[in-house]
Amino acid sequence: MRIGIVACEVLKHEIEFFTKDDPDFVHREYLKFALHEDAQNMKKIILEKTKELEGKVDALLLGYAVCQSLENVTDEMNIPAVMLPGADCIDALLGPEEYKAEKKKCVMTWFSSPGWAEVGRDGFIEQFRLNTVEGYDPQFFLDLMFESYERYLFINTGVGDEELSLRNSKEFADSLKLRLETRPCSLVRIEDAVQQVKMIAGRSH
Repeated sequence: MRIGIVACEVLKHEIEFFTKDDPDFVHREYLKFALHEDAQNMKKIILEKTKELEGKVDALLLGYAVCQSLENVTDEMNIPAVMLPGADCIDALLGPEEYKAEKKKCVMTWFSSPGWAEVGRDGFIEQFRLNTVEGYDPQFFLDLMFESYERYLFINTGVGDEELSLRNSKEFADSLKLRLETRPCSLVRIEDAVQQVKMIAGRSH
């Protein structure tokens, strides 16, 4: 079997946890999380990447949830593909019920996974070019973006550099004067997607 991965770098740790030693996964490409800034362009790039894999893989693991513009995007691909369930990457990790429950606890919550946390405050500033406006401290724009938020919730999936994630989460939360909380999360939804794409690849092979 030949399986390709095209995914958001934010979920790299979780996807690699289940696939890194699996020889069936022959292509891996993790795209910059800042693509979410322009949802339609993100969709265009993803479709271009998958087009390049036609004839090279039997199935594709698309490591994205709907993320504003990707609903039914697999119908536009010529490769059998499995994408992650949910509205966004946090939904894909927590599942809709837990996601809803956390929002109910605090509507204005900034959700962070290991991938988001490892990027950290400085990476966030760089990726969204908040440091390119002459005469303005990037913190000015961060304060504007997060002025209505109250809580920073780190979703600990148990993969990646936990110490770095927690340190960066505290730095980010402190800089925005947000309450920092953490919670564990299973990887069952990621694992299910990996198993699904392996089954599809087996049928296509």
